[in-house]
Amino acid sequence: MTTDTSWLVDSPQVRHVHSRPARTGSVADWPRWLPAPIRQACQQQGIVAPWRHQVEVAENLFAGRHTVVSTGTASGKTLSYLLPVMAACYGGPEATAGVVPATVREQLVRPRRPHTSLYLAPTKALAHDQLRVCTEFGLDSWSVATLDGDTERPERDWAREHASSILTNPDMLHRSLLPQHARWGAFLSSLRYVVIDECHRYRGVFGAQVAAVIRRLRRICAAYGSDPTFVLASATSTNASEAAAELVGVSADQISLVDHDSSPHGALRMVLWEPDGAADDDAAMLLARLVDEDRQTLAFIGSRKMAELVAVRAQDLSSGHARVEAYRSGYLAADRRALERALQDRTLRGVAATNALELGVDIAGMDAVIISGFPGTRAALWQQAGRAGRSGADATVVLIARQQPLDAYLFDHPELLLATPVEATVLHADNPYVLGPHLAAAAQEIPLTPADQVYFGPSMPALLDRLVAQQTLRRRPTGWFWTRTDRAVDHIDLRAMGGKAVEIVEIDTGRVIGHVDPAAADGTVHPGAVYLHQGDTYLCEELDLAAGEAMVRPARPGYYTQPRVHAGISIVAERRTRAFGRGAVHFGEVDVSSQVVGYLRRDEVTGDVWDETALDLPERRMRTTGMWWTLDPAAIGRHLNPTQLAGAAHAAEHTAIGLLPMFAPCDRWDIGGLSMLDHPDTQTLTVFVHDGQAGGAGFAERGYEVAGQWLPATLERLRSCECASGCPSCVVSPKCGNANQMLDKQAAMLLLAALCETARPAVV
Repeated sequence: MTTDTSWLVDSPQVRHVHSRPARTGSVADWPRWLPAPIRQACQQQGIVAPWRHQVEVAENLFAGRHTVVSTGTASGKTLSYLLPVMAACYGGPEATAGVVPATVREQLVRPRRPHTSLYLAPTKALAHDQLRVCTEFGLDSWSVATLDGDTERPERDWAREHASSILTNPDMLHRSLLPQHARWGAFLSSLRYVVIDECHRYRGVFGAQVAAVIRRLRRICAAYGSDPTFVLASATSTNASEAAAELVGVSADQISLVDHDSSPHGALRMVLWEPDGAADDDAAMLLARLVDEDRQTLAFIGSRKMAELVAVRAQDLSSGHARVEAYRSGYLAADRRALERALQDRTLRGVAATNALELGVDIAGMDAVIISGFPGTRAALWQQAGRAGRSGADATVVLIARQQPLDAYLFDHPELLLATPVEATVLHADNPYVLGPHLAAAAQEIPLTPADQVYFGPSMPALLDRLVAQQTLRRRPTGWFWTRTDRAVDHIDLRAMGGKAVEIVEIDTGRVIGHVDPAAADGTVHPGAVYLHQGDTYLCEELDLAAGEAMVRPARPGYYTQPRVHAGISIVAERRTRAFGRGAVHFGEVDVSSQVVGYLRRDEVTGDVWDETALDLPERRMRTTGMWWTLDPAAIGRHLNPTQLAGAAHAAEHTAIGLLPMFAPCDRWDIGGLSMLDHPDTQTLTVFVHDGQAGGAGFAERGYEVAGQWLPATLERLRSCECASGCPSCVVSPKCGNANQMLDKQAAMLLLAALCETARPAVV
């Protein structure tokens, strides 16, 4: 392998180089309570002694203290919680006896068994990788099984009857295990530990959904006489204890925090690279160059489509001796597992992946990581960068700037990227849009009583009254009951997918080649869409949303497609407002509508638009939260015609959305926006920024709170950008549904200057 990377560091495209020195580790003695066979199994895997932070986590859990471990990538978080889990499940003592209420006593058809544990991961891949890690210990008396949508019925039955540790995800816990708790009674009554891995991923509305599932789990465990200890593993976070407490449903003082990392790591060199053109083109070039130097390299790409294109281009640019593939969600399970194995045994030298590989699947020994565009948060940046050098070797990371405001701003101010703590995790577990349906699910599992407020919080009584009024629940003397014949959980969509995934079917063979979320199907596999899958190109001929199928045929048409989206927004309820400069800022509930109305065909090499085709697809509506600012056009102080005013609002919207991730833990794909010269609800010029998930995610509210910093920074970005009329580094957005038409940078500066004049900074 070539070790000289001077060609990279000395390139004129390098804006900044950040170096982090290597660090030695600090070990501790094995816990005294750890059975000898487990200690011997660890040592046989080369673990001579544990790191100090691993022992602290293990001791906390053994003592029954909820714990969050928030240390860097490859710091050994897995072993820290597996030590007590293995000790408890490895022929351990009987579970602590509990008094089982009469409501569920008859459901306990089997005696208690030795302690059990439950592991929750946000992705199937991570749970399967955890199975590999557990299996390598070789403990015959510790039975471990995965449980997810890919698990066949016989394996599910075996896991329920025999497994000491179940490795699953929140979706299976929500849809299968909790509604069928009677069948899982023996497992739940013995549950001692619950592991929530990569817990920083549970934020926004998805985090609120998972928080409600965890509360339902704790309530059912109590009914079966168990009180499990929770351990949460997180990337480095500024509010790990608070976020963990919100997720589990306990007070912050009940969570022990371990955030000092005593593991060793190699030296890290991060290169900030400014491309000549598109970031993904340079990502393909760098990926090919590094692979040709025999460096196993992982390139993180911002979208599924571009991950496929980058893999194809990198393979074409390389010498051809090494294999380069794409990896993203939507692949079949067997395809994902094969790629993961090829990464682990190093037969696969280069991968262009979405953030599906950001999580802790063990691909130790990556020589380099390429990140095409700032991934939205500093936490995600360091999580992706941590995939390089995981075995302790020195690491090279290249961050490539995309042509958008946030990347340009960060490359102008690298200290904000490299020397600033990672963002706090935003999680609102009391979101009524989320909690209400979960209360209905909980009532179907075991009827609710006033005592359950300890799990679901002070808003429970009002939400129960609403559910009774809607005839979803019925109030009886002994509590609240689900009275319908259908399953309550079928009305809850944890990941806001909008229903069952759409299968992508090859017409000629009938083979299912992948899946796509229903919410994304309109823009991804509409008739005429070009669909990319593992380097192959398909042309979509039919989309049947009712049947959940998209029919595709192999083709290489020489172009790719970009959907055109028509969006609208209306104000439902204004919750907060305040004067801001010459205008005002507002926050409240909004209804957002969107409809894919057509698509562009773009040249696959140059990106030039060939033509536009109209589509007739259904309109989708969503209620969420948003912030908006209003300004009387007369306040700008000079005459601008209606076309210039509309272009000013549209450009200001784009730039503001591009910069909000600097002030809220989101990326621009988590939020949306809309601007109107004369909005019917405000009757004046209005610019909206709204959360991209039903019920809200907290990002728009954060924007309202920090408008005093965010909007002036937006004005600064416009003024500092060297272009004359607007470019991807300031006002041109990669997600604009109107193909970036009607953008006026100069007018946007006038608009924002008027809006921000004398505006008082918000207290952050």
